[in-house]
Amino acid sequence: MRSIEAIRKELEKRRAEASLGGGQERIDKQHKDGKLTARERINLLFDPGTFVELDRFVTHRCHDFGMESKKFWGDGVVTGYGKVNGRLVYVFSQDFTVFGGALGMAFAEKICKVMDFAMKTGAPVIGLNDSGGARIQEGVESLAGYAYIFLRNVLASGVIPQISVIMGPCAGGAVYSPAMTDFILMTQKTSYLHITGPDVIRAALGKTETPDGKPITSELLGGSKVHMEKSGVAHFAGENDQETIRLIKELLAFFPQNNREKPPVIPCSDDPNRMDESLKTVIPEDSKKAYDMKKIILGVADHGYFLEVQKDWAKNIVVGFARFNGMPAGIIANQPNWLAGSLDPDSSVKAGRFVRSATVSISP
Repeated sequence: MRSIEAIRKELEKRRAEASLGGGQERIDKQHKDGKLTARERINLLFDPGTFVELDRFVTHRCHDFGMESKKFWGDGVVTGYGKVNGRLVYVFSQDFTVFGGALGMAFAEKICKVMDFAMKTGAPVIGLNDSGGARIQEGVESLAGYAYIFLRNVLASGVIPQISVIMGPCAGGAVYSPAMTDFILMTQKTSYLHITGPDVIRAALGKTETPDGKPITSELLGGSKVHMEKSGVAHFAGENDQETIRLIKELLAFFPQNNREKPPVIPCSDDPNRMDESLKTVIPEDSKKAYDMKKIILGVADHGYFLEVQKDWAKNIVVGFARFNGMPAGIIANQPNWLAGSLDPDSSVKAGRFVRSATVSISP
């Protein structure tokens, strides 16, 4: 029979191994690529000392293709809960150092567990995605794992805020779930969100360039610039992992915990009865001249603060969050500075999606 001291040492050993994910060499590679590790991202997101990890010692159950000898504590995803600015939040953070963040059944079960907890307790759930998609060694089981996650995305929709953060090269199943969540954030130059990568496209089509002569790359297929400016899939893009996580916190500050609570009202030192002389001249006397709608929004919002959503896509309409006397509000405004503020298909979709997402974000 093992002594308590032996068990304690074994536990500490496993904890140390789990904290290294796929090993120090792969962590160094992650840092060299300009990315933080799954645990570093969690430490940056949560208030110090509040994160509680779940299922740290879970491993996969696959015995094919030599996988029985390739097991890592946690199976490539860190899950748990903690507080962000004093408020309860659930999270899963995919670890690219373990099998490239590929999803297997045990991996999926961990994600489903925190999503179930988030719905039961009425708290936001954040997914830090850094995954190459399904773990092919587990075959149809990994695909079934995605189906279980998709189901929870649907069940949680309109009940709790769901935020997806693309922080690495995500492809295949790893991008379907984020598309069903309320807000998507990306990191410039290190995150990609596409159905399939350039190698598969080159193999399937036999082409290495686009019709206009540009090489087919991950950045061209699904980089943050593409999704912020052309597709409208992404809502925010940070310069690096640190900036992206700061944006998560900024966005969360406008959200209620769930659809039964009111959004958080903060004390306001900006007098709601103040005068702003710039508003007298921002709209030109000549009705044919354009003006910048954002100047009006900044003039009336508390402290001139406006968190614009999808700022680089469909610029003829402006959407985002602001506060009035401390109360969060969603703003939708035509932008006369761009296409005379007229509506087209993209701007209509942008406004409609924002209303749908903001329904759970700021309105009980």
